[in-house]
Amino acid sequence: MEKVRILFINQEIIPYLEESHMGRICRYLPQGIQERGREIRTFIPRYGNINERRNQLHEVIRLSGMNLIIDDIDHPLIIKVASIQQARMQIYFIDNEDYFNRKYTFSDKNGKFFSDNDERSIFFCRGVLETVKKLGWSPDIIHCHGWITSLIPLYVKKAYKDNPLFSDAKVIYSVYDDEFDEVLNPDFGRKIIIDGITNKDLTHYKKPGYVNISKAAIDFADAIIYGREKINDEVEKYLKSLDKPVLDYQSMDTYIDAYDDFYDKILAAD
Repeated sequence: MEKVRILFINQEIIPYLEESHMGRICRYLPQGIQERGREIRTFIPRYGNINERRNQLHEVIRLSGMNLIIDDIDHPLIIKVASIQQARMQIYFIDNEDYFNRKYTFSDKNGKFFSDNDERSIFFCRGVLETVKKLGWSPDIIHCHGWITSLIPLYVKKAYKDNPLFSDAKVIYSVYDDEFDEVLNPDFGRKIIIDGITNKDLTHYKKPGYVNISKAAIDFADAIIYGREKINDEVEKYLKSLDKPVLDYQSMDTYIDAYDDFYDKILAAD
């Protein structure tokens, strides 16, 4: 029997970024799931404040080299990897000089939200899926963590649904307390569109703030996990109005086994 394959798409992972609740989950969940007999792949953006030398990142030439077109402009996709030796785990980094060569994650040194965070999310999400295509690796579960991954459910269910690598994948979206007050670029919805996505799919992107992009991710995901005990009230109300499988917040002592069981439940739902 083949191992179940889990693709983890993450906004944060320690030790590459500062300590955070999400970063800890995204660090130890893949390891724990791998130790329970699953096959994993793990992705994160290569933010400019990740120290490449200290963390021993290096480019994977065979995976790099393609361009992603966003708003009619070509953007080179660079793939880097690093290993967490004690976990026997490899981390893939999605990189691009225009989007990620800056010393902060989502806001500049004065706290101003980057005006291209919409395109950074598009580039990261499409970059992960295109890299997985190049790897020829077909995930059974795709588990997304953080708002920068919120386009993954839409892309998998619409733009990549006919690709045999993704056609049977179940998408799980973890909702955290990572909200922001700003509204993303008003053209976000238009920039998202690639083959398979129609204007009908973009209802929530007319005003692309945190709440609406979270609602869109929930709409297209197969299941939801509370990554935090307390999440945005409007997002929680919307989630409770839908008939989706939901895993409530789990303590740091129990979450790995609980998530592992939840994966099996979602896969058995067919």
